[in-house]
Amino acid sequence: MRELNGCLILPTPPGPWNELVHSVRKSVSSQRNKFKNEPGSKHVASFLKGIFPILSWCRNYKATKFKNDLMAGLTLASLSIPQSIGYATLAKLDPQYGLYTSAVPPLIYAVMGTSREIAIGPVAVVSMLLLGFLVDILPHAAIVGFVAGAAIVIGLQQLKGLLGITYFTNKTDVISVMKAVWKSVHHPGRRNKKLFWVPAIAPLVSVILSTLIVFLTRADEHGVKIVKHIEKGLNPSSVHQLQFNGKHVGEVAKIGLIAAVVALTQLAVGRSFASIKGYHLDGNKEMVAFGFMNIVGSFTSCYVATGSFSRTAVNFSAGCETAVSNIVMAITVLISLELFTRLLYYTPIAILASIILSALPGLIDLNEVHNIWKVDKLDFLACIGAFFGVLFGSVEIGLSVAVTISFAKIILISIQPGIEKLGRLPGTDLFRDVKQYPIAVRTPGILIIQVKSALLCFANANFVKERIIRRITEEKDHEDSEEKSQRTIQLVLLDMSNLINIDTSGIASLEELNKNLEANGMKLAIANPKWQVIHRLRLANFVDNIGGKVFLSIAEAMDSNLSANMATI
Repeated sequence: MRELNGCLILPTPPGPWNELVHSVRKSVSSQRNKFKNEPGSKHVASFLKGIFPILSWCRNYKATKFKNDLMAGLTLASLSIPQSIGYATLAKLDPQYGLYTSAVPPLIYAVMGTSREIAIGPVAVVSMLLLGFLVDILPHAAIVGFVAGAAIVIGLQQLKGLLGITYFTNKTDVISVMKAVWKSVHHPGRRNKKLFWVPAIAPLVSVILSTLIVFLTRADEHGVKIVKHIEKGLNPSSVHQLQFNGKHVGEVAKIGLIAAVVALTQLAVGRSFASIKGYHLDGNKEMVAFGFMNIVGSFTSCYVATGSFSRTAVNFSAGCETAVSNIVMAITVLISLELFTRLLYYTPIAILASIILSALPGLIDLNEVHNIWKVDKLDFLACIGAFFGVLFGSVEIGLSVAVTISFAKIILISIQPGIEKLGRLPGTDLFRDVKQYPIAVRTPGILIIQVKSALLCFANANFVKERIIRRITEEKDHEDSEEKSQRTIQLVLLDMSNLINIDTSGIASLEELNKNLEANGMKLAIANPKWQVIHRLRLANFVDNIGGKVFLSIAEAMDSNLSANMATI
């Protein structure tokens, strides 16, 4: 913008296509400048390192690190194998699919991810999401409430396996589950009393010990449910099973979208451990790694994989040094698929239930709930809505309630934006809210108002106009009668620095405001406009209607020749 006679020559904003072309050119130019002094081979090497971070740190990899990663990976595998089988069961899939998901995705992540500690594989919440629901947006508060509610629901669902209940409800709400448990207690014929202690103590023992007990006692012949057959062999191809048309594609796409959102929230797991060890986690590369490992996973009989908090904590505690621990874990799982699946035949379902239950307390984040309550009460309401909706209704109801509350919050804020009266901080060209900064000095005859909204549109335009007029009226009422002639407002200056866009209703409200001011002997000016806003105001001839009083800043407006026309004290 250039100043001309106290006003501005207004720019024309570039169109969407020009912005896109400029963005692409800027990205290409930055990459070209980055590698312009390097030979062609180094260009390729740098490009590959950007995609595969393992190429950067593997050069300094030492045997001492591998020793730690080996022990961490084996420890991780010992937890991952039973958890993977249990989570696959939770997702209503055959057990081997959980093992598949703990094999290929960790290998992909190890070469593309930037976290050293995060452990990749199936998790309880995402496994439950594959049951299906219909929702499109998940605010943070909704995720916290949903995960907490889902943790309890998942735990209740494991009572079927833990208590050896044969007949169980297909509903997920707490009331239906507790009714099913109550009925099973009062109908002992549905359980085998003799070996009830076996599944009851199964959560206290390891998978190997529980499997051995079942095998030696032949508990499966007396009512103890076991895993039975697990398909032997490495991950088979599933490319031929991919379907991109049909009646279920839309529903699957929505489930996949939400599963992806929830899965990406697990990036916080990696960030927390990265901060402990003092290194940077590249969010962009993490998302690319998560996406690519799940794409490859879909080709190799896997379902959605992400970072697991419980396994990541184990990986960290076991002393992992790099993502090689994921590679060790994946190789161990692959070996187990090839050689040891027959040994898992007698694994009781109860041990899988207890393993899932043991991972659930970490999903209920009471500290985060408390933080949400302190920061934003409406967000807390969305969180609680998701929690109780999932707990007493269903996944669909919980998330629908949370999203509805979140949208209501957005609408409430957008239709009732605030306005601030600004004053100059002494000795500076800074203008701030006079309520927040009592030392801010007002300029006689000029009322500076800042609109606290990013959008002036049909939903809030009339509200903003009325608030501004009300503020002007209040200013007049507070003027001292003896000094009224001197202090009468002659100019209302709107600070539009927060305003990103404006529609025809917003422009109409400004025109009405201008007419109201002129009728009362006042003028209107605007400062700090974004060029999208000023472009539309110019097209609507609003700039001409206010006499071209458009300024780069409030300070410029104060120092312009307009001040010469104002009454002085």
